[in-house]
Amino acid sequence: MEADVIWVVVAGALVLFMTPGLALFYGGLSQTKSAVNMMMMSFAAMGLVAITWTLWGDAISFGSSVGGLFGNPADNFAAMGSFEAAGDELVWVGFGGTFAIITTALISGAIADRAKFSAWMIFVPIWLTLVYAPLAHWVWGDGGLLVEGGLIGDAVGEAVDFAGGLVVHMCAGLAALALVLVIGPRSRFAEITENKAHNVPFVLLGASILWFGWFGFNLGEAGSTDEISLNWLNTMLAPAAALVAWLLTEWARGKKPTPVGAASGIVAGLVAITPAVAHVAPVGAIILGAISGVICCFAVDIKWGKFDDTLDVVGLHFVAGLWGTVAIGLFGYEDIYGEGRSGILVGGGFELLVAQVVAVVVTAIFTFVATFIIGLAIHKTIGFRVDAEVEEAGIDVAAHQTEAYSYIERTSAGH
Repeated sequence: MEADVIWVVVAGALVLFMTPGLALFYGGLSQTKSAVNMMMMSFAAMGLVAITWTLWGDAISFGSSVGGLFGNPADNFAAMGSFEAAGDELVWVGFGGTFAIITTALISGAIADRAKFSAWMIFVPIWLTLVYAPLAHWVWGDGGLLVEGGLIGDAVGEAVDFAGGLVVHMCAGLAALALVLVIGPRSRFAEITENKAHNVPFVLLGASILWFGWFGFNLGEAGSTDEISLNWLNTMLAPAAALVAWLLTEWARGKKPTPVGAASGIVAGLVAITPAVAHVAPVGAIILGAISGVICCFAVDIKWGKFDDTLDVVGLHFVAGLWGTVAIGLFGYEDIYGEGRSGILVGGGFELLVAQVVAVVVTAIFTFVATFIIGLAIHKTIGFRVDAEVEEAGIDVAAHQTEAYSYIERTSAGH
């Protein structure tokens, strides 16, 4: 087996490990009585997406283009084409699947404490098929809508998105917003002024696993030693800068620097660098990460009184993904070591920025509208949220017949 194939195997394993890390991150942030349900939503995504992706998701994303809108599902149905090729193609099917898994799992945090597990199980494969896979084709597929050979890509220039600012983070964040608006807020949302994590060590451990796995996320498709080196350093620098910036912002706002803030800053920086990791210099990664830490620290507070994004999927993933994607047009390069478009702040023109902004708008409209329709269809049929009494008591026992923590009562004798 060639070294580059072995690296993709390792990188894919790192990305897959991110989803259990996300489960810990979300589980720690949620209520004690709903922590198991929150973690189960991530694990359900791992199972459902892996199967759906292999059967037809990969083909829709990377098959021969049908009008730039989606790949032909028959091209590699059930990965049989890759299997019969007997080369390294199966590795790439699996690698792409890990991206699809983490993207879908991210959405769940927005609807914590009130979503039916059965509705989530139905939503996941439908959303992957109709939203994530087509968008992946638009941005990463041969002849997709937003790249060379596609209608918009040829008109305004190809969008640049190395590892998923558009496809992963903006997509997940906007899908989360759509579901939040469909399902509605928690019953006591008007009384809540802040989310209190029930298990802060879980949150910090989950953020650490995410950072660790993100090196596979951002380096898996690096095509040269130079690119691998740059991506590795940028994946360290951006979240580091965002972490520091978030804590300083909390201080400046008259608060104490919090561990949840530190973990959230790490995630904000990781999200922001994802599309730009191979397209900015190290100093650009620091600037990009620091700005993401500041703006996301404010963005997570926008929801109060407006929409109930329980675990701040919109404020972290949509906002940081949007910033990281647009920032490429400001101080990034299409090819940092070669010819190509560059951002307006590093001597380039507006071409790259225009392409990035257009891609952001197209991604936003498509993802939000399509997800809203899917969520509304499920909500109007089987219902997407639990009954009021289940929400009050906590979903863990009702949906999974278990609790996150079991307490042994002492007898009167103290045994």
